[in-house]
Amino acid sequence: MLKGLRYLPFRNKILRNGYVNKKLIDSSMLRLAKFYKAAGLDLMPTFSVLVPVKLYKDGYIDEFGRIMHTEYYVDGTEVLGYLGGWFKSFDDYESFEHPDPAWPARVDLFMGGKKAQEASGNAIFAIGGIGGMMEVTWEGFGIQNFAKLLFHRKEAKKVFDDRGKFAVELVKILAEHGAKVILAMDDYGFKNGLFMSPKNYREYVLPWLRQMCNAAHERDAKIILHSDGDLSDILDDLVDDCHIDGLNPIEPTTANPAYNIFDIKQKYGDRLTITGNVSPMMLATGTIEDIQAYTKRLMRECAPGGGYILASGHSINPAVTLDRWQAMMQIRDKYGQYPILEED
Repeated sequence: MLKGLRYLPFRNKILRNGYVNKKLIDSSMLRLAKFYKAAGLDLMPTFSVLVPVKLYKDGYIDEFGRIMHTEYYVDGTEVLGYLGGWFKSFDDYESFEHPDPAWPARVDLFMGGKKAQEASGNAIFAIGGIGGMMEVTWEGFGIQNFAKLLFHRKEAKKVFDDRGKFAVELVKILAEHGAKVILAMDDYGFKNGLFMSPKNYREYVLPWLRQMCNAAHERDAKIILHSDGDLSDILDDLVDDCHIDGLNPIEPTTANPAYNIFDIKQKYGDRLTITGNVSPMMLATGTIEDIQAYTKRLMRECAPGGGYILASGHSINPAVTLDRWQAMMQIRDKYGQYPILEED
């Protein structure tokens, strides 16, 4: 579809109009809800961000300056992948039209999800979905230009503050329209640690995350933070200072063996809902027996007392085979009803 639009006049306007057409939004959400229900997924994020604003080559530039393009897996599955950042400098960033959190289509996307939830007989639960401060910032610049930006602290703070203000306002808007849970997609780390120093997170990112959580809590909503990577150096900040309500996915394949879901449950389980963390590598190549055994362990050690959501430890990508996915879900269905069974 994107390739076809490239040859049409007013193509960028046509691209954006797809996000303001309520009938198109509602039908898309209905299809998504049917898929979630068929897959046995309970929470359906309705992302009100990352909107395309300009076609670019075989993809587009989104509202945060990220260049996205079409990629294909060996089986022909079409996905959008991150290609790089549009901003080469702070001046590029300043000259870009920045996103408006009050754009009505953002609420329409969430409300379309709520309609789809009702149409599913509440088999799925529609939640708000937003970006955060870190991921969209570095991806808008690309990692090299982002690293250069950090040497100019006044400019870096301006960018992070813009993203933070946007995120806080969007949390308020979604919560005031009935969102009880909001998923903030905002990777802070990679397998070896954080993308920035803890000091930079505490200066640029975490004050805004705290405001996001406060805004949600004041409106009877919860914040789940999605971040891959090893977050050990700022976990106390996330839980005890920012007061996030949930953490996803607690990636099981980091380089730090101390960053594991079972220890996190023990330390923070009375004030944090943990989400995860069956490894996508296990789901793609592991034995059925290994998947079942690990899923049982998660149910046994993380679920008692509440505050646990079973999920992949990263994503469900095309390499995950159906039988392995079903093995995980079958264990959930068998052991995931309260009171949690502690024995086979």
